[in-house]
Amino acid sequence: MFDYKRFFFSVLQQRLSEDQLPFVQVLIGPRQVGKSTVIEQIAAAWTGSKITESADQLNPPNREWIAFHWQRALEQPGVCLLTLDEIQKVENWAEVIKKLFDRDRHKNKLRVILSGSASLKLQNGLSESLAGRYELIRCPHWDLDETRKLFGWDVIQYLKFGGYPSAAPYIGDIARWQSIMRDSIIEPVLSRDLQTAVTIQKPALLRQLFALAMHYPAQEISYQKLLGQLQDRGNTATISHYLQVLSGGFLLATLEKYAAHVVRQKASSPKIIPLAPALIHAFSSPELLDSDPEWRGRVFESAIGAHLLRIGEPLFYWRDGEHEVDFVIDTGRQLVGIEVKSGRRKRQQSTIAFKKKFPHAQVIFLDWNTGASFLESEPTLQNLLHVAQ
Repeated sequence: MFDYKRFFFSVLQQRLSEDQLPFVQVLIGPRQVGKSTVIEQIAAAWTGSKITESADQLNPPNREWIAFHWQRALEQPGVCLLTLDEIQKVENWAEVIKKLFDRDRHKNKLRVILSGSASLKLQNGLSESLAGRYELIRCPHWDLDETRKLFGWDVIQYLKFGGYPSAAPYIGDIARWQSIMRDSIIEPVLSRDLQTAVTIQKPALLRQLFALAMHYPAQEISYQKLLGQLQDRGNTATISHYLQVLSGGFLLATLEKYAAHVVRQKASSPKIIPLAPALIHAFSSPELLDSDPEWRGRVFESAIGAHLLRIGEPLFYWRDGEHEVDFVIDTGRQLVGIEVKSGRRKRQQSTIAFKKKFPHAQVIFLDWNTGASFLESEPTLQNLLHVAQ
């Protein structure tokens, strides 16, 4: 992928260089963001024995496939690098890895990398079978800083096309770019990754729901309203479940309303956050960003939300009657309200109402310039507070 090394390349390389590596290294993230490329780059830089295999096949391999390549790696001279890509495609993969890892960890013969794109199935396996045996490396969509370095894009170009560099060479032909996004990037997630992770009773409804959700970036929307705009029949429980499934495929996130009581958070209408701008404009014209300030503000706010999610702290939105604050981070020790001043019309009294409700909270503002600075920075709470000063 353009011979560019993403940030997790150096993280992984440093861990693999340790004399004793007591954990399996697990790369997790969406399709087409460079996981396989980084594995190839790591393998190319590895000076010892190596075996690199992928389970991303038309007919997924069985558990014997893992055992076979594991044994091959053990028989190699010296310390061998074993990488198994799209491991979640193998049924009961976690149980096999656990058994083999526990049997052979004392030999210090292997450096094992696993990767996967369907977080639902992958994380279930990690939590159920591999607890205490792995380190997780999250591989998110490409951010503004990376696309600026690689393509020279500014904020507007990023908000139109950002997140998936493999489609970037085709942005001069919008129809072709959208087709690549929908057919080569999104569809494999919907039709393959997610349906191998969970049982999808209504695949057409799942597709419709995702396309519809991309028309509501950074917007609070009720399950009933979503349901009313879908052609296929369903119910609010199905819509809620399918939004969780889409979240598990690294396509979107849903934020709950911030409140003092968890029950009220769970009962609220979700706020939709597409995890990359390219996902939005796979279904809407990127040129809307130039002609519609309201839409530009929504997409900008959505990009900020996706970047905030990478901080790793609980993220919400807040609403009380007519008052709303775009995002709320609650670390347990620190409460931060974030208002994105993106050009959309907002009620000036909302942040005052939020501070009155939560006197201990800190409220910060991100305008176009400070928001862009945050999008270009490493997503940490410290950097967020710094750019907003």
